[in-house]
Amino acid sequence: MNVLVIGSGAREHALARRLGTEGNRVFCGPGNAGTAGIAENLLLDPDDAETVLRACRKLRADLVVIGPEDPLAAGLADRLRRAGYPVFGPGAESARLESSKDFARGFAERHGVPRARTEVLHTEAELRDYIERTSGKRVLKKSGLAAGKGVLESADSGELLAFGRSVLAGDVLLAEEFLTGRELSVFAVCDGTRRVVLPPCADHKKPLPGNLGPNTGGMGALCPVPFAGPDLLARIEAEVVEPTFRGLAAEGLAYPGVLFLGIMATADGPKLLEYNVRFGDPETQSLLAVLKGDLGSLLASAASGRLDPGAAAAAAAAPESWACGFVAAAPGYPGAYPKGIPVEALPVDLPGRSLLYHASTRRDPSGRLVTGGGRCFTAVGLGADLREARENGLIAVRGIRFEGAWFREDIGSTI
Repeated sequence: MNVLVIGSGAREHALARRLGTEGNRVFCGPGNAGTAGIAENLLLDPDDAETVLRACRKLRADLVVIGPEDPLAAGLADRLRRAGYPVFGPGAESARLESSKDFARGFAERHGVPRARTEVLHTEAELRDYIERTSGKRVLKKSGLAAGKGVLESADSGELLAFGRSVLAGDVLLAEEFLTGRELSVFAVCDGTRRVVLPPCADHKKPLPGNLGPNTGGMGALCPVPFAGPDLLARIEAEVVEPTFRGLAAEGLAYPGVLFLGIMATADGPKLLEYNVRFGDPETQSLLAVLKGDLGSLLASAASGRLDPGAAAAAAAAPESWACGFVAAAPGYPGAYPKGIPVEALPVDLPGRSLLYHASTRRDPSGRLVTGGGRCFTAVGLGADLREARENGLIAVRGIRFEGAWFREDIGSTI
């Protein structure tokens, strides 16, 4: 197949690599310096639907895989489908499950999906009232897209007020009950009617050891998840996944693509944290390293509306090895950070031991590799068990060198 992968992050690098190893001809738009070595990068803007459409025509694309949430929310999948191209990803209406947490909250309530108690706040007066009549750690969320960083968990009234006021300047604010438990990411690939649930992952959102600090887009992930045994996964399927997909069908929101369900496994059972309508980053980098079967067949069959039973069964199987990914970030992230930092050294891929994925890297006019974002690389360690995967991941991420580079060393040890 001729496959066009939309995006420039480490998630798209992982998708492109896996699809390329399966014999597909892969193009990335716009891609990064890492994808340039395994696929053909295209100079296109994912948010410019007409430019993407022209690329599809020129390439005679057999499949388009849209990685990031922004072009999905803007309706890129709708435009390409109208032109007749098989697209893995939802239209704008379904993408509201991610682009509007307020919409997702209402959807979950309508369909009985267990989740945290939530209030929707529209004004500073409502925010102040909420802070005054509640206590302890609370969760405030920006309703719209925020690249994984529009969440504050805090017991400090001043901090809550400042964050909430900044959100209310241009968006709706959600105030949620703080849930305790263990968090995991569940991905369900669907064709609009049928679905398959992939092996679970565990993301690490906080930048500091021990899960401390503000939310980031994700500092690392592992797959599978040690605490996610058959009983927990069965409850997640019955109590969260099944009512969600019944609701999608009932409201005409079912789509060919992947639904990401952020789950908190609490003492009272699994509860929904959020929906995303695309593969997670950094979860994808670890998931694809151990996922069984043919990814291209899985995604293409879903995009065509006819999920391949063989590919689905293989993808649902428990992995036989472990993957643990570490994100190397720019100085200052998740706050303000510099771009264009020259990269001094990188580890090499070691088959069976480690993989390296770029995120928004590029070559400057002199040919030097430079950074282009806040999360710059993901190094994934592989192993027969989590301990070995962690060790190999740490060896790899320590080989990434650029000024101010940092990573969280305890990924996988706090699960």
